[in-house]
Amino acid sequence: MLKIGDFSKMSKVTIKALRYYEKEGLLIPKYVDKFTGYRYYESKQLLELSRIIYLKQIGLSIEEMKKVIIKNESLNDLLETKKKELEKTVFEYNIKLSKINYLLKESTMREEIFEKVVPNCYVYYKEGLLEDYSEVPEFIFNSGKECLELNPKIKCVEPDYCYVNYLDGEYKEKNIRVRYSQAVIKEDNPFIENENIKFMLVKESKCICIYHKGVYDTLGESYAKIMKYIEDNKLEILDFPRECYIDGIWNKENVEDWLTEIQVPIK
Repeated sequence: MLKIGDFSKMSKVTIKALRYYEKEGLLIPKYVDKFTGYRYYESKQLLELSRIIYLKQIGLSIEEMKKVIIKNESLNDLLETKKKELEKTVFEYNIKLSKINYLLKESTMREEIFEKVVPNCYVYYKEGLLEDYSEVPEFIFNSGKECLELNPKIKCVEPDYCYVNYLDGEYKEKNIRVRYSQAVIKEDNPFIENENIKFMLVKESKCICIYHKGVYDTLGESYAKIMKYIEDNKLEILDFPRECYIDGIWNKENVEDWLTEIQVPIK
């Protein structure tokens, strides 16, 4: 057997950490001298310690490690939970990073095309036929209201992520088919749907993006730039473009301050 000092050297884990793992019940010495208090470990416990280190490195807390090591709960279930937490964190940081990039390069950002990955997210969505584009804000508001009536405890992701798809495949001024989607937090209870409100998992997608500053009447200019970039680089479009309304009439009085991000999912 190995004294705690030798075990510490071989494992490259401090004695303080070993005593802590012992206190938490994660790694108990094989033998403790009741007169001297010296702790002894078997060499095979190096493997047990390496598992603890590995679980710590992938982000499991002490309490989560106890569930796996002491209570023999499913590691896969814990990893699935941890994966969802990390995906949500990545999603939130990507949106924050996009906003920071805009603020840092505000003078030129309108012309800049960039790429980012939008991770998996659950969304509720509603499709409809609008008379014209002036009906979009009301359609978005009513979609949220209807979803909340069905799912009163539903929570949107933070920071907010929502977008509109125009489904006609061509520009139309009247009778426009749209889909509004809002990213929400997936809870244990199932989502409740009706004939209008549906839920789906939007899979991770790589998107070519551009920011549009100002009125919506000139969105076509930004679309032209991003589509030319996609064509020039021989990229394949996978889905309808997404219009993400970051700032608009609801929080900015000056139309010049309205900010829209166009995202085009690509292969």
